[in-house]
Amino acid sequence: MTELSLEGLASQAAQEASHPHGVAGEIITPVNSSKNRSMYESRVKVYPKLVHGFFRKVKWGVMAVTLGIYYLTPWLRWHRGPGLPDQAVLLDFAHSRFYFFFIEIWPEEIYYITGLLILAAIGLFLVTSVAGRVWCGYTCPQTVWTDLFIHVERWIEGDRSARIRLDREGWSVHKLFLKVSKHIVWLLIAVATGGAWVFYFADAPTLASQFWHLDAPVIAWGAVAAFTASTYLLGGIAREQVCIYMCPWPRIQGAMFDEESLLVSYKADRGELRGPHKKGTSWEGRGDCIYCGQCVVACPMGIDIRDGMQLECIQCALCIDACNDIMDRIERPRGLIGYDTLSNPERRRSGLKQRFRIARPRTLVYAAAMLLVGGIMLYALTHRQTLELNVLPDRNPLFVTLSDGSIRNGYTLKIQNKELTGHNYRVSIVGLDGARLIRAVPDEADPSTVLVDADTLRAVKYFVALPPDKLAQVKDGEASFSIRITRLDDGTITETETGFRGPQ
Repeated sequence: MTELSLEGLASQAAQEASHPHGVAGEIITPVNSSKNRSMYESRVKVYPKLVHGFFRKVKWGVMAVTLGIYYLTPWLRWHRGPGLPDQAVLLDFAHSRFYFFFIEIWPEEIYYITGLLILAAIGLFLVTSVAGRVWCGYTCPQTVWTDLFIHVERWIEGDRSARIRLDREGWSVHKLFLKVSKHIVWLLIAVATGGAWVFYFADAPTLASQFWHLDAPVIAWGAVAAFTASTYLLGGIAREQVCIYMCPWPRIQGAMFDEESLLVSYKADRGELRGPHKKGTSWEGRGDCIYCGQCVVACPMGIDIRDGMQLECIQCALCIDACNDIMDRIERPRGLIGYDTLSNPERRRSGLKQRFRIARPRTLVYAAAMLLVGGIMLYALTHRQTLELNVLPDRNPLFVTLSDGSIRNGYTLKIQNKELTGHNYRVSIVGLDGARLIRAVPDEADPSTVLVDADTLRAVKYFVALPPDKLAQVKDGEASFSIRITRLDDGTITETETGFRGPQ
């Protein structure tokens, strides 16, 4: 922030009263304020100013951590055994698997993904009811990448005043160089973003080598292009419009708040009446807000926090840093803008102690729902079956009559071994007296034994033949029985009931 004396701030505030665009032509009126909004108004570009303070440092830290996680995660390794992918996090669509460190999700276990989405939604409700839109202000991908793009823009074109002047002046070689440089860096970031995303869907080192040698699959190039374009457009061009117009969460968040939610707020009971102030004059009969507009120019959404809670506010708290800096300069207490609840202003006016309660009915319900869903998912995960057997009877023909009068049915056994080691299984029949089990293609030495490799689904074709003297079991053309598989090394048994068809 440009160094300002107390007299300078007072002069700025005084000039602002007669000039809606502020000192030196800077637009410090909130561009998204309800006072300036019309039904068909064109977008007014927001030029957020760099501020320094605690919350700006927190945002730098969160940006570094989240970007680090995003770019580095595909390169983490996790040994699962021979023949299995060793990428820690992998969405292997080719083999219908989702690997997350020691957890492996199969297609039929999609309910785990559903559970995670439910947990994420309830967690977002809980966080919002406690501290507002902190997700939007710090960890939302749109916020993180937009913040990064703004930082690049500030690094190349300068801070707010310099960017405003650059956009207002005519085209020159210098302006063209700065604009082209900015967009080149934006595109490089967007390409890195799209490139990192596709690494989650294939082995990262292999795919990176394919990109380097220009022989990557066409779908990989297409995915990188699509994610590059979306990152560039949403993070660099659209920016705050995504949060205001495209994202549904601002419309939902109001249902999550209550009078005890901790929100970034302007403390009107302390700031009003606002107006310019000169050094040495009394603070009696007026508030601490000197109408400098620094909270507005620091806002990446272009709003005025002094207008109260607004749909556009993402609770990034940069206005707190901007205001605290001004309060330090005019030697007034910090916290004119800060985290506060909707009930505290009335409590202060009544002389009561301020309070903030995390544990209240709304948050307790959300927390209980999270514990319930999390407990169900944990139980399902710890008790999941590692061996599954599906039996698919032939439908055409339903049965075949052999030359000796026996009736034969065909079955396809799908044996799913979810363990990281292969096992041998013995196939047998239970509940159909006298039936013979015949392997269609005896590719093992023992036709009744099936080898299923680690983390594999194997389909094996079997026939079941019932001699003429045992056909009395087939009543009304059908008899029920089970096909059983027994793991040879530990005797684990899994069986599935099916039916045997014969003549009426």
